[in-house]
Amino acid sequence: MLFFGFASGLPFLLVAGTLAYWLREQGIELRSITMIASAGMAYALKFLWAPLLDHWRLPIFERLGRRRGWLLFAQLGVTIGLLAMALLTPANLTPFVCVTLAVAVFGATQDMAVDAYRIEIAPVDQQGALVATYSLGYRLALILAGAVALVLADHMPWSGIYCAMAAAMLVPIVANLMAREPEVAQVAPASWRAAMRESIVDPFLDFFHRYKWPLAGVALLFILLFKIPEQALVGGIMSPFYLDMGFSKTEIGAITKLYGTWIGIVGVFLGGAAVARWGVWPSLLAAIVICGSSNLLYLWLIAHHGSLAVLTLVISGENLTLGFLGPPTVAFLSSLVNRQHTATQYALLSSMVNLPGKVLGFFAGGIVAATGYGAYFVITTLAILPAALLCLWLWPRLSRVESAL
Repeated sequence: MLFFGFASGLPFLLVAGTLAYWLREQGIELRSITMIASAGMAYALKFLWAPLLDHWRLPIFERLGRRRGWLLFAQLGVTIGLLAMALLTPANLTPFVCVTLAVAVFGATQDMAVDAYRIEIAPVDQQGALVATYSLGYRLALILAGAVALVLADHMPWSGIYCAMAAAMLVPIVANLMAREPEVAQVAPASWRAAMRESIVDPFLDFFHRYKWPLAGVALLFILLFKIPEQALVGGIMSPFYLDMGFSKTEIGAITKLYGTWIGIVGVFLGGAAVARWGVWPSLLAAIVICGSSNLLYLWLIAHHGSLAVLTLVISGENLTLGFLGPPTVAFLSSLVNRQHTATQYALLSSMVNLPGKVLGFFAGGIVAATGYGAYFVITTLAILPAALLCLWLWPRLSRVESAL
């Protein structure tokens, strides 16, 4: 799970935040940067092809098993795509954007395969340890694709950096070849129609059948809202923001990517400890409030243009709370999944978590151009109140249903 977490984290910044620096240096305007860097929207739409991972074995790759076969296919896609980005460069913008989107799609596919593998490889009481280990690998990849890439960008061309990132994918590929396939029995459908029903219709109806329509509907609304503050800052808006605040790429890489990622790892283990000590719901409610509120720290940075001390404090608060939110979120979503439809249901739920914030991030450049950075950060926090109220309403109701299942 450490290496699989590394594989999932590596392409994430390379099609979003890190990519935005490359685009900015090419003189591309802010509005276009946030739109191109929103290729990561594929991560929020991955549920559209998630049924394939549950019900279709890839030719040749199926020799590794259903989960590992899809994972290897996605890993190779990410590797080849990063090499293509290095070869094309933003000078050939249209094909470059197409390849960037392909990398995002393969990265999202990789995430789904890893999530399904994690849920199926161990029982629920061991998921916390797996999530923490996965998160450590994920954040180590963020250090490489974020901090290390930015520092290197002051000394070498971006194309060389992307080639190096592609080479780093060889490590999780080897780990995949050495891993074991989860033992999950699955009955083959009797016909094509049955296959379509089991892969597309049943996973969606199953959720509403288990939780009933009113409660399921409110739960989905909550899922759409509670990570908007975090996801609205994931896309391409933060990279130009740091540059506009007067920081060099080396300073940004060292503080936001290197130092910040280690602070995030501390937050992850604090979040895991909170789930173990107090349970999912209290930890999730606390994380929603403190993580969303941390976006307002950037108003302090705007008032202290170019201050490394303030940047360090802001990044400390933002990354600590962001890391803390991770384990309660994964534990909450995993508790809603039926193992007969692992990849499809988890992909759908995790996509819904990320989609609204990514949509907001897509328009971030236009919003900032019209209102300024400060107003944008305030807007990203507005989802906290309804999300917290829905959390309090769902807490006893979903707990009763889950204890009865």
